[in-house]
Amino acid sequence: MQFKHPEFLYALFALIIPVLVHLFQLRRFQKVDFTNVQFLKAVTIQTRKSSQLKKWLTLLARLLALAGIIIAFAQPYSAKEDIVGKETETVIYLDNSFSMQAKGSKGPLLKRAIQEILSNLSEEQVFSLFTNTETFVDVTKKDIQNDLLQLDYSSNQLPYQAAFLKAKRLLATNPESIKQVVMVSDFQQKEGTFSLPDEAKSMVNLVRLQPVTKQNLAIDSLYIQRNTDNELILKVLLSNIEANGDNTSIALYDDDKLIAKTAVSIPQNGSATTEFRINENTGINGRVTLEDPAITFDNNRYFTINPPKKIKVVAINEASDSFIKSIYTPDEFELTSSSIESLNYNDIGDANLVILNEVKQVPISLINALQPFTDQGGTICIIPSEKGDLVSYQQLINTFSGEGLLALKSQEKKITKINFSHPLYKGVFDKRITNFQYPKVNTFYQSNASNSILSFEDGNPFLYKTNKVYVFTTGFNNENSNFKNSPLIVPTLYNIGKQSLELTDISYTIGQVNSYEVPISLGQDGILTLASDQENSIPLQQSFSTKVRITTDEVPTKAGIYSLKDKDKIIQYVSYNYDSKESELQYYNNAVMAGYNLNDSVTELFEQIKEDTSINELWKWFVIFALMFLLIEILLLKYLK
Repeated sequence: MQFKHPEFLYALFALIIPVLVHLFQLRRFQKVDFTNVQFLKAVTIQTRKSSQLKKWLTLLARLLALAGIIIAFAQPYSAKEDIVGKETETVIYLDNSFSMQAKGSKGPLLKRAIQEILSNLSEEQVFSLFTNTETFVDVTKKDIQNDLLQLDYSSNQLPYQAAFLKAKRLLATNPESIKQVVMVSDFQQKEGTFSLPDEAKSMVNLVRLQPVTKQNLAIDSLYIQRNTDNELILKVLLSNIEANGDNTSIALYDDDKLIAKTAVSIPQNGSATTEFRINENTGINGRVTLEDPAITFDNNRYFTINPPKKIKVVAINEASDSFIKSIYTPDEFELTSSSIESLNYNDIGDANLVILNEVKQVPISLINALQPFTDQGGTICIIPSEKGDLVSYQQLINTFSGEGLLALKSQEKKITKINFSHPLYKGVFDKRITNFQYPKVNTFYQSNASNSILSFEDGNPFLYKTNKVYVFTTGFNNENSNFKNSPLIVPTLYNIGKQSLELTDISYTIGQVNSYEVPISLGQDGILTLASDQENSIPLQQSFSTKVRITTDEVPTKAGIYSLKDKDKIIQYVSYNYDSKESELQYYNNAVMAGYNLNDSVTELFEQIKEDTSINELWKWFVIFALMFLLIEILLLKYLK
């Protein structure tokens, strides 16, 4: 017990005065002689004893009554010593990620948490609150009530450690205040372990909201591939967590037009795949939809297939270019093929890929033109001639890298090793091929390149890439090699051409770093924007002479199909989807979170905090005790004879 005004307790010393008065009474009894002395003597002794008992009880009642009044004026109270006289600071982290759509015992987890926070905060209490998308500093309940009631779900969830560190930054630096950090979440397991930084100066309280069921049907991913008939197929990967996945309806839309619908059964806690055939010659702004009322954010997935754009290829030849023309066909490429003597240097600036086809000597003017070409994102493919000028080849390659060509070697070699994991052969081979008719060469340049794409039987490179330059170590003419007759030449050169322009994928994931290139030439002040019905933003972009490289990370924030615009002109469409990790309803258990103050509801936590930080005033009880003892005194005087 503690006292607000302990100086009043000195008045308790005054209670000794009534005791002294009682012990040293000034009034004395006077003896009076009377007949029948024996009888009167017994009555006198009995009367004196009763009188002394009554006086002692009355004195005790008066002393206790006075003591109760004195202690009441000292205002006693009970509270924890470390909170007395200190200000309380509270910071609340409210998780509004998509997994908080799950149904709890009293409705959706997020909506119920908002209601309990607003119900348990007092009108005058000042606190800070932040979510994955919003931050409110030093506000009252009235200031943010409407914002909380309209709070939307977010795809971008803060890691729990980052949320805790942000809460710490929002707390004041006053060392005398009581600091409360409250984290309200379902604590979905997205990382290996759950841990927060050690903190001795703050009280960390976790409110784990648990759904009544983990049922969820979700569209995990979409991807494009070709079937055995070379038709373009959209593959849809579906997942099922503790739900009834029999005859789940899956629909495919182009904008708002339904173009296909099917039903699929998804095993419980398993996955299934369905597919749709699509037309590759026209663009499509697609949306795949399933029906699941539990958690809705993963019921839709968007994709975009833009009409194909032609890639510009410039071939500089001193050998036959027939194989180049047969690979870079007009339906996909815009090929400009010329000899070194008739080369128009202006064509290089507009190209995506420049091929040097057995040019015997690379002039300095061409080397000087190719360097800014690669700086602008262009790609070079070098096919040397066995009769070429090695010095000029080395001078060209050394402009971009130290991995160059060395001495020419005359020896028959077979091309036997393929780097199947290289991006150039992504999707080319169904399996690793070990026995096929190996192409061969009669002469080749040795190289100090370390990472080969195609190699000879002794490990020396036949094709390697250094920075933005693909380098073959020998020519393709019929006298030197039969590589032009090998099935490897088509996918190799075709993919070099396709990858010289990084086209957009069918969809991208929000919150991840995504990069793609758009074949457009912007002016000096030109800016591309991403626009949809829900959101407009300006992504990070780097402009080159023939293309613009777009990089997105924090924007956009809403899933959907966006138009990439140059002012009001639509260049192409791009699709963004939410991260499918939110669909995995796995949570941290009690054992992992045992080291923290854990509660199952916001109301339970706030009641505990109120009890721990409350001051219980006791002065009223001592006033009641004083009145009780005064009443006892009155009863003693009246009824005790």
